[in-house]
Amino acid sequence: MEEEELFQALVPDQGILIERIISAGQFTPRGEWLIQDRDEWVVLLQGKAQLAFEDGCVCSLEPGDWLLIEAGRPHRVEYTSSAPSCIWLAVHGQIL
Repeated sequence: MEEEELFQALVPDQGILIERIISAGQFTPRGEWLIQDRDEWVVLLQGKAQLAFEDGCVCSLEPGDWLLIEAGRPHRVEYTSSAPSCIWLAVHGQIL
């Protein structure tokens, strides 16, 4: 049975949310897109991951790589490694 991703708020959401995300093999189901109402800056601290955007852009991430995903930009998680698991730091808010 696949475990769920872990989302842990590090700073309470008062207009900006800082959280740690732990992923281990999870991905966005085919045909689905994530569309967020706030900008999201993410840095991958451990593991490997791949994100895809509706416009065809694909980003492969390794530890230390980061992305700024603008609010409203459709994207999906294509891949997250399970050994080691992915550890992300994410900041959600009005960044741009």
